[in-house]
Amino acid sequence: MLESVTSEQDEERSLLSQPNSVDWSWRLNFDGLQLCPEQKEKKPPRRLHDCLGVLGPEDYVAEYYKQQVEMLEGFSEMDALAERGFIPGMSKEEREKLAKSETFAIRISNVANMVLFAAKVYASVQSGSLAIIASTLDSLLDLLSGFILWFTAFSMQTPNPYQYPIGKKRMQPLGILVFASVMATLGLQIILESMRTLLSDGNEFSLTKKQEQWLVGIMLSVTLVKFVLVIYCRSFTNEIVKAYAQDHFFDVITNIIGLIAALLANYIDDWLDPVGAIILALYTIRTWSMTVLENVNSLVGRSAAPEYLQKLTYLCWNHHKAIRHIDTVRAYTFGSHFFVEVDIVLPAGMPLQEAHDIGESLQEKLELLPEIERAFVHLDYEYTHKPEHAQAHS
Repeated sequence: MLESVTSEQDEERSLLSQPNSVDWSWRLNFDGLQLCPEQKEKKPPRRLHDCLGVLGPEDYVAEYYKQQVEMLEGFSEMDALAERGFIPGMSKEEREKLAKSETFAIRISNVANMVLFAAKVYASVQSGSLAIIASTLDSLLDLLSGFILWFTAFSMQTPNPYQYPIGKKRMQPLGILVFASVMATLGLQIILESMRTLLSDGNEFSLTKKQEQWLVGIMLSVTLVKFVLVIYCRSFTNEIVKAYAQDHFFDVITNIIGLIAALLANYIDDWLDPVGAIILALYTIRTWSMTVLENVNSLVGRSAAPEYLQKLTYLCWNHHKAIRHIDTVRAYTFGSHFFVEVDIVLPAGMPLQEAHDIGESLQEKLELLPEIERAFVHLDYEYTHKPEHAQAHS
């Protein structure tokens, strides 16, 4: 019995005296499990079930290998973080250049929204079409959304550690949530006005040749500009710029629907104009309702995907040889980023200073990941107790 206690103490002393040992045999290592190039590049044949949206056996196999490749790539990224202390990526100059490009994309989107809104106001006055008016009101909200997104971006870039000690990352989904709610409300108003027009008998829709030319010219020009902005803004990974890209894409759809509805009402029957406005409004409500649900999930603290938790667990285990067990790994949304909670088990006799250094360095590694806003590392000496914060799971 005395010998076992002595050997355990010797092991703990060796862990403390060689925290940076070059012996990595204790680490998890997946270098020998790399997939062959044929498995990485293999794609399932395109057949009839692909067009119908039904997965076939080849699709499931291809999806499985895709997940394995992504898992191994994620583990390699965690290995680089554990060994080098940073994730290979863009340099500081490249990040600054990208930030300037993102700012330019936001500014040019705002300027385009103002100019195109003025053009569509003129088209609405000339045509009197409900569908065109609905599209113009959508452009008015583009200006409002631009202000909201700009305000949230500005707020997140001006931290106040005294009033907002955990940052302002939730400003981004909250701003998008407010804008999406306004868009859905506008859609409902358009539906009510269109229904009133359909039920009335005295409305006639007619365009002169000149009015038609102005309408077609303005709407096609606006649609083309918006389509170019969609392509440009989708080249960025910034969530706010991607929100602009989504907004521009919706404009392309609403402009096309509004123009087609106005032309059909002019050449076929008057009722097609309010029907087009109703279709446009329903599309607006559906699209922004999905946006609301997506951002609500990011605000209420939804758990990260199992694959991401797997990467975090791998990083924690390979952090230090003294880690005996990993009790808990949690990651949940906090705005557009994650909060992470990790419970690790260290030897019971380890000095507080050594244990603190291990936990703090692990926290710093976790917070180097771009998806993580803040990480909390809890140190323990055993793992048979009840989970921490048990009331939250009752």
